[in-house]
Amino acid sequence: MTQATQSQTQQQGIQLSEAALKHLMMLKEQQGDALCLRVGVRNGGCSGMSYMMDFEDLNKVTEHDEVFDYEGFKIICDRKSLLYLYGLMLDYSYALIGGGFQFTNPNANQTCGCGKSFGV
Repeated sequence: MTQATQSQTQQQGIQLSEAALKHLMMLKEQQGDALCLRVGVRNGGCSGMSYMMDFEDLNKVTEHDEVFDYEGFKIICDRKSLLYLYGLMLDYSYALIGGGFQFTNPNANQTCGCGKSFGV
């Protein structure tokens, strides 16, 4: 796992590694500056629940969302999903096999081999 950002030491609900922040900032520049990352869960996947994440306009943030700020980059999570994701570490790997975003969820009792779904 890569080194976490300085903001992580504040024990935010969703933690972000430096590698993930760097990659997200690059993607944000390609997509547009008025975007944040929405992270959540939905029913489905190999283990019962699957992670979801996508860029979203900042004006779609509601009073039911928690907002986490990392050096100006915002991660948004609805409160229901945060019950399952609190303490999540979002990392990014540049490995040729198994690379991409990786989720380390302390609330997961089981995880799928692909790492994109979990059970509680």
